[in-house]
Amino acid sequence: MVGSTRDDLIELSQYSWQRLWDRMAGLTDEEYFWEPVADFSTLAWRLSHIADFLREERNGPWLGRPVPEVPARGGDPSSAAQALAALQVSYDAWREVLDGTTEQSLAAPIGEPAGPYGTASRRSFVLHVLDELIHHGAEAALLRDLYRASRGGGVR
Repeated sequence: MVGSTRDDLIELSQYSWQRLWDRMAGLTDEEYFWEPVADFSTLAWRLSHIADFLREERNGPWLGRPVPEVPARGGDPSSAAQALAALQVSYDAWREVLDGTTEQSLAAPIGEPAGPYGTASRRSFVLHVLDELIHHGAEAALLRDLYRASRGGGVR
């Protein structure tokens, strides 16, 4: 049976999230803060960025939903464990918003809350968030591979 566009977006969100979550399993503080070359983004930056856009206050309003109640982030996490916990909270907030959408609401324009992006569909905004999750998740996985390879280990 063919699912709806909404179902496909939720499935892609879950798949992309699970792939990132699995790749970050066992993340150490050393990996988390490792900088492969001077002035190159760390896993700390990537994971914080992912956590930030998944929990942005605009997500609810831009999708015609309320802003989920999530604990405030008290700055950047100081460990890999804290980063992964923040990432999970953020993804749960994103899924709360996404799960509350309907096929009809996703087809509607974002509207006034999005300013110059108001004529874009809510579905296009979901695709934007998923693009961010997918490409920053891939970058995070690559950084882990580079870290392992730099220490004589294999890649995943």
